Amino acid sequence: MDKLRALLAGISVDTHSSILIEAEGRAVRIDPFSLPDAPRKADIIFVTHDHFDHFSPEDIEKVRTERTVFVMPPSTARLAAKRGWNNRVLAVAPGERGEVEGLAFEAVPAYNPGKRFHPKQNGWLGYVLTVDGLRVYIAGDTDATEDAAAVRCDVALLPIGGTYTMDAAQAAALANRMKPRAVVPIHYGTVAGSPEDFDRFAAAVNRDILVCRKL
Repeated sequence: MDKLRALLAGISVDTHSSILIEAEGRAVRIDPFSLPDAPRKADIIFVTHDHFDHFSPEDIEKVRTERTVFVMPPSTARLAAKRGWNNRVLAVAPGERGEVEGLAFEAVPAYNPGKRFHPKQNGWLGYVLTVDGLRVYIAGDTDATEDAAAVRCDVALLPIGGTYTMDAAQAAALANRMKPRAVVPIHYGTVAGSPEDFDRFAAAVNRDILVCRKL
């Protein structure tokens, strides 16, 4: 539990789905968006897909350095190449596994069945990162799909705001099915959803799963 709590202490959410994981001497950012001034620079940036609130060049410029490495789906990598970042961009497809700067990752499909926002054929992603021996799942913009339910992890960061992703009730049901040790709800209260979604989500999650408020 001490290792889990240390990992959770190193996870912050700036807003929406903009995540920072500080562990093992690295700063890993996922979908940097709406960042404050002078944020901590990133060693690695993972981007889940092309939408403005996940791939934000303005915010990426705030945290990238010449040594920053990017991991993105191919469609996003093409956008990054237009900005001259392609020399340190790794394009990955759903189901691929790899390692970047010593950090192991898996790319998980992220999509909406039956909605137009995130079609499965776009090849957009969530990620499982292995941090200090623990598996951290960042779901990206997805509904409660069978691909998401199949993920095994210690910590799950799940969108709960509805409209573009699963809502609070659907996300809680997914968490109960996945059975991570801890869950962090994201993607609510700004672009989609409301602050009250946290309470609805937390009330529906099984008591043996630790629910952490980061927004």
